[in-house]
Amino acid sequence: MVKVYVKDLGIEGLKPPTETCSDENCAWHGDIRVRGRIFKGVVVKSRHHHVSVEFYRYVYIPKYERYEVRKTKIKAHNPPCINAKEGDIVIIGETRPISKTIHFVVLQKLGRREEAVIEE
Repeated sequence: MVKVYVKDLGIEGLKPPTETCSDENCAWHGDIRVRGRIFKGVVVKSRHHHVSVEFYRYVYIPKYERYEVRKTKIKAHNPPCINAKEGDIVIIGETRPISKTIHFVVLQKLGRREEAVIEE
């Protein structure tokens, strides 16, 4: 059995993927370093090697002394060893610019989002 080198990202609670890949933009097996912000969200669109991750945040409105919910979409690189699909809950981390719009990479897949079924 051949052991494959997996980097330690230095982030608590993250488990490396069980599969291996040869992607140079993978945080676990490639040359990419994770630094900066880390978010948890749901994959809303999945393409060849990138995904769109959506998450919600609260913003305080001083005039009304209340909070409003805002939605944010971020594009992230999706390595073959993680292979996140639409509806998956993922953790993404900030990295150097990979392309014009991609500045994040998928670090871990947590599970599936349960679709709400409305019964009438």
